[in-house]
Amino acid sequence: MLPVTHPLADIAAKVDAGERLNTEEGLRLAQSHDLPALGLMAHAVRARLHGDAVYYNINRHLNPTNVCYVGCELCAYADDPNAEGTWSYSPEECVDLARRDWSPDVTEYHIVGGLHPRWKFDVYVEILRALKEAFPQVHLKAFTMVEIDFLAKLAKKPVPETIAILRAAGLDSCPGGGAEIFHPEIRDQIASKKMSGDRWLEVSGMVHESGLKSNCTMLFGHIEQPGHWVDHLVRLREQQDISGGFQCFIPLAFHPAGTKFAHLPGPDLVTKLKVIALSRLLLDNIPHIKAYWVMLGREIAQMALRFGANDLDGTVVDERVTLAAGGKAGKGMTVDDIRDFIRGVGLRPVLRDTVYNEI
Repeated sequence: MLPVTHPLADIAAKVDAGERLNTEEGLRLAQSHDLPALGLMAHAVRARLHGDAVYYNINRHLNPTNVCYVGCELCAYADDPNAEGTWSYSPEECVDLARRDWSPDVTEYHIVGGLHPRWKFDVYVEILRALKEAFPQVHLKAFTMVEIDFLAKLAKKPVPETIAILRAAGLDSCPGGGAEIFHPEIRDQIASKKMSGDRWLEVSGMVHESGLKSNCTMLFGHIEQPGHWVDHLVRLREQQDISGGFQCFIPLAFHPAGTKFAHLPGPDLVTKLKVIALSRLLLDNIPHIKAYWVMLGREIAQMALRFGANDLDGTVVDERVTLAAGGKAGKGMTVDDIRDFIRGVGLRPVLRDTVYNEI
């Protein structure tokens, strides 16, 4: 794969043999400036796992509220329910919003929001129940590990019991947000009031034990260093060895606008592609790596499909989390856009549902 004299030749040999890379090898990759070599190795892995297939789905995003009491330093959400620009939709309003962008081929609603200081547990339950009643055929991918933990506190019930109630109301799987960076050295600066990385992993294990699948994420391109990426990815890999429920990893490019880190530039092209490649090379037990075009930007997401990514997310209408932080990738792609996008790098578009059944 690489010349025997290349500084990464020993790692390339392990990649070619399908062997697990260790933390020290992950650090060498993360610190390497040879982006083409990283891309070559990562693309070889994604081709071995998925051939020329790139998955996408037809989905819609729904953010029931942007009010959140936590006040993370890296977030552009608000903590005052009466602040200008905030919203808090009732279950009925959530259905109305979902219906506005619904079409018969929509297979997923991706539902995340803030931790509202005034909502009761029943509000979240009723949002699920109302959406499932209105759209029984649509998969509800809702509530990050942070939200699940918060809802258990609201319900005054253990996390497994809370998950069971949410499942009965219509929850089908969970998204992967809120992981940020696990290492406390960084987490204490970017999300000092949020649950710890250890707790995020613990809750994900309980979600998986309940029979639900979830995704997982890492927020990069702020104050972290390459070593923190490796620590984060290895800890996800260890959790996957235990609970096995992560189906896709999504590297999330930091958008600084509107946050306490607005003075930072955000990650550049090289960093974005390096993190995609590193993710594919280290996460040998998580099947899919997503090039989330909403946060990477469309052009870089297209390049990422040749750097280890095999999933592009979906049509994504009305995503507001990234938009609030200055995201400029756009608020929707048509199916034709996505298919042309994938074919543009010589790969094959494959329509999927949320749990990666081909449609």
